[in-house]
Amino acid sequence: MSENKFVIGLDYGSDSARSVVVNAVTGEMLASSVKYYPNWMEGKFCIPHKDQYRQHPNDYLDVLEFTVKDALAKCPAGTAENVVGMAFDTTGSTPVLVDANGTPLALTPGFETNPNAMFVLWKDHTAVKEAAEINELAKTWAVDYTQFEGGIYSSEWVWAKMLHVLREDEKVRNAAYSWIEHCDWLPAVLTGVTKPEEVKRSRCSAGHKAMWHESWGGLPSEEFLTSLDSLLAGYRNRLFTETYTSDAVVGNLTEEWAKRLGLTTNVKVGVGAFDAHMGAVGGEVTEKSLIRIMGTSTCDIMTASYADVSTKLIPGICGQVDGSVIPGVVGLEAGQSAFGDVYAWFKRLIEWPLQFVDDEAMVEAVSKKILPKLEDEASKIAIGETALLATDWMNGRRTPDANQMVKGTITGINLGSTAPMVFRALVEATAFGSKAIVDRFIESGVEIKQIIALGGVAKKSKFVMQTLSDVLGMPIKVASSDQTCALGAAMFAAVNAGVYSKVEDAQKALGQGFESEYQPIMENHELYLQLYKNYRKLGDWTEKNLFNE
Repeated sequence: MSENKFVIGLDYGSDSARSVVVNAVTGEMLASSVKYYPNWMEGKFCIPHKDQYRQHPNDYLDVLEFTVKDALAKCPAGTAENVVGMAFDTTGSTPVLVDANGTPLALTPGFETNPNAMFVLWKDHTAVKEAAEINELAKTWAVDYTQFEGGIYSSEWVWAKMLHVLREDEKVRNAAYSWIEHCDWLPAVLTGVTKPEEVKRSRCSAGHKAMWHESWGGLPSEEFLTSLDSLLAGYRNRLFTETYTSDAVVGNLTEEWAKRLGLTTNVKVGVGAFDAHMGAVGGEVTEKSLIRIMGTSTCDIMTASYADVSTKLIPGICGQVDGSVIPGVVGLEAGQSAFGDVYAWFKRLIEWPLQFVDDEAMVEAVSKKILPKLEDEASKIAIGETALLATDWMNGRRTPDANQMVKGTITGINLGSTAPMVFRALVEATAFGSKAIVDRFIESGVEIKQIIALGGVAKKSKFVMQTLSDVLGMPIKVASSDQTCALGAAMFAAVNAGVYSKVEDAQKALGQGFESEYQPIMENHELYLQLYKNYRKLGDWTEKNLFNE
């Protein structure tokens, strides 16, 4: 096998995108490049206090062209002409309304600055009302279309988001023809097959977020959708019936995009998927392994054999989908709507006075020290030393049992409470939220033999990781790769290009292994079990009495 075969994995996160160039045979990572979304970083089109988070499609295209060319420029001469495949992962559900040609409305005249014509980011929770209506209707319908998505539809998912936008904006409603997920749009653009009915749609996105399942012929019925709202009439026929796992090829790069990226038209482009699912592949997921992608939020991914899952339905998770992670096995998804975002929120809260300081260099220096100092001081506080207790629902709850109406809480504060004390309570809360997910899997008969952590929090914070290990009472391995999601995309790209026949072979050849392992301190675990009971009590009470509308 010639070693002059290279693949590109592209990972689109919440704030930025990155490209990695990988030797498809040896696994050597030649180069990488990261770029933040320009409009997003300026705060455009978002209203955080209203949970509105929108991203412009131009941001996605700009960072695509920059990161691919920048990464290739760092590679040895001759690399670009020997790139044989590329694949994408993105956040999700991050959909957009499109015209009949599959063009996002924000790229058409008159809609350039309209947030409703843009991609609705996963963390946009403006569709809480629509999600509630979907759940209410699903429970009375002959077929519960939410049953393979944990039995609860979320405002983070595509049908709720698209219905909300259609209801809110008449001009967008009149111009819209169909919708598409971010992970499906990018491969479609690069291969020139963009008409909504012709796009190869991801099994991952459709099964976990769009209520797609083979047993009822694909998407929910036209009758169900129009009973939900007549505004959805006709959308089912302008979408898709078939879906594809990420080992499938969408097509080759068009001449235009090959030229723009400095590649050839021989490059195969694969079917996209969500970042956590490809991240699990990059993190070398195997059956009975729980993969935790730990960043602004968390996604928890597992795979299970048909024999282990069979007809079992796991309540309150984000879905169980055939082939959504690795073709041939069932992918299971859960996660927390906020994880690193909780720590970032607290940092912003206590650094608020810095905005009135004119010395930019000093402000930057102080800002960089806040989280490390908080972690250092919080680690010195004994478990249970204070009465502080928090819940982690600052961005609603994804799992178990999605509810985007709930809010985070902190209790037990007194005049002696310090910032490190509050920070420790917040870290413990995110760990308790993680335990609730692990417990749900185990209670449902899903065996967990090991936990593998990926992402920025896992790599950067020993305090958070040790707390998590202590709360769970389980060891946690940390993946070596800094770009595990993009690496997973590269593994699929190698399969798309025919270098490997299946993704398991690509994992073995391209996997980067693990850099460290946290072992639980069992004395701490026993202490945390009591605090966890109090966390559950606090959460149950606030959900029932404060956030039950």
